[in-house]
Amino acid sequence: MEKLLTAQELAEILNLSVDTIWRYTRQKKIPVVELGEKQYRYEIKAVLSTLETRNLSVKEEEYSKYSKKNKYTYDDYLKIPEEPGYRFEILEGFLVKEPSPSVQHQRISRELGRQLLTFFDNFDPEGELFFAPLDVTLSTSIVLQPDIMFVSGTRKQIILKDRIDGICNLIIEIMSPTNRRKDRLHKMDIYRKAGIPHYWIIDPEENTLEVFMLKDGSYSLINAFSPGDNFNHPEFSGLNLNLDKVFQRPE
Repeated sequence: MEKLLTAQELAEILNLSVDTIWRYTRQKKIPVVELGEKQYRYEIKAVLSTLETRNLSVKEEEYSKYSKKNKYTYDDYLKIPEEPGYRFEILEGFLVKEPSPSVQHQRISRELGRQLLTFFDNFDPEGELFFAPLDVTLSTSIVLQPDIMFVSGTRKQIILKDRIDGICNLIIEIMSPTNRRKDRLHKMDIYRKAGIPHYWIIDPEENTLEVFMLKDGSYSLINAFSPGDNFNHPEFSGLNLNLDKVFQRPE
């Protein structure tokens, strides 16, 4: 039996990007073997034969981190095959592909999440704290995977079986070298226009937690905290984060 190829392997053979292979898969221009949900494989002979029979030329689309050739929707997003080592979002119709989080990123998320869980269990027992990977849809053309998000008890109706569909009370993004501009500019603007009340940005390289709050349609910086600082927030009374533990690195 002919070896089944991943999208990455097929892309290398045809000298194309993986994104182009997915585009042809979605458009049903090339045959695919479905092994399970979002698990696609390809037979090179079948692909080449199909392209030749249909007299199709495989052309590479210009593709950047923010693809502007296609306006992606949530339905398109659901059809994107899983690619180990990457995660995807749709920012106002543009498909964004990012490497999976680093180990330090996960450590920060885990410790901050632990402290927030303890706080919100008392502050808002009916609310829920969630962690990536989990889709948040703000419209048909905006699909995000925030690192940490909190939905209050008064907004529980936005929590669906497969995603969160609507405005979270708090969203936290942990920056990485590949997404600093995206989190600080593009996603911040999306969250602002959507009306997300609280947006926090964590910078693992600088060991800072920037706390923003929506006021009159714009985000105001409440404070920027670092290890050793006393955390305080005007709307989360009693939340005393231990940032020494949040940013702690193993010896």
